[in-house]
Amino acid sequence: MTGTPARPYEDGPAPFTADDYAARMRRAAETAAEAGLDGLLIAPGPDLVWLTGYRPVETERLTLLVLQAGHDPVLVVPTLEAPDVAEAVGAPALTLRDWTDGQDPYETAGSLLGSTGRYGISDNAWALHLLGLRERLPDTEHTALTRALPMLRAVKDGAELDRLAAAGAAVDAAYEEIQKVAFGGRREREVAADLADLLRQFGHEQIDFTIVASGPNGANPHHEASDRVIERGDMVVLDFGGLKHGYGSDTSRTVHVGEPTDEERRVHDLVREAQEAGFQAVRPGAACQDVDRAARAVIADAGFGAYFIHRTGHGIGVTTHEPPYMIEGEEQPLVPGMCFSVEPGIYLPGRFGVRIEDIVTVTEDGGRRLNNTPREMAVVD
Repeated sequence: MTGTPARPYEDGPAPFTADDYAARMRRAAETAAEAGLDGLLIAPGPDLVWLTGYRPVETERLTLLVLQAGHDPVLVVPTLEAPDVAEAVGAPALTLRDWTDGQDPYETAGSLLGSTGRYGISDNAWALHLLGLRERLPDTEHTALTRALPMLRAVKDGAELDRLAAAGAAVDAAYEEIQKVAFGGRREREVAADLADLLRQFGHEQIDFTIVASGPNGANPHHEASDRVIERGDMVVLDFGGLKHGYGSDTSRTVHVGEPTDEERRVHDLVREAQEAGFQAVRPGAACQDVDRAARAVIADAGFGAYFIHRTGHGIGVTTHEPPYMIEGEEQPLVPGMCFSVEPGIYLPGRFGVRIEDIVTVTEDGGRRLNNTPREMAVVD
């Protein structure tokens, strides 16, 4: 890879405090009670990180945060991992209940719960643990957390928005730099590796994806970068992102190696128009599906509706894909602080694809893009 980053990696934001995590846990427990749940069972993963700042190694040993309105948060944890919990920022707000190998962890966890009741449980909880809890408390019910409380992490506060904006600026900088490298004659994997390197240079601690889909591969929205050699005349879909300061970035731009044809320009301009229509539909009180409808109508009216084969957007936060989703049938109203992608595309099988994606946050009177690189087609070497 040639060239150097145009912008230095800036110092990080102020870290979240124990009080921040305590407030999140309290709000989560209260929200669960308002939704008719008797509590929340949070397994290792993004929900646990967001609520406590604790990111354990995920193993077969049970770790479970129990949140119930009117009760202190309790973290059930293997004894051998208890010292690690003390290092988590949110630890002061937690009561620990540890268990040792040879004990029944579900008895420890179950003693905190009622013999009946309905609990929300993390989507990514292991089946092993859910089944163990159900065996211990057969008269309890469980529902997936994002089904029961889909908006729990959806509305970001100012500190979270700052992190998402910084992640957006970093991924924009990576896009600006990747246009300076050679595409033609190189394998998709090589360009994807360049993108990953740039994301790290601009402060990403985690790379989630670097899609480089050239020529006919661009018609596959989730194409994995391959050994295909990029040729002059190829359209190339770039979709890349990850985590910076613990919050996600995700952007897509479509470039062309050499001068495009009139048809390629027309399709690209159509997707750009659809992306703009989706963005313009963002405002408080609008339904998530309104964003999808606005973008999809532009493509359908031009006769390409059958070639837009995915939802218009997904939420983003401590993960790069989370609720809310911009798709027909999702009537959840938009609220200031929500963040999600707007990413329509057209995919012509065997030929090429085009996708343009920005992360957008809902403001008091509309929307604000967190990606600000040009959306016009870039011509690269």
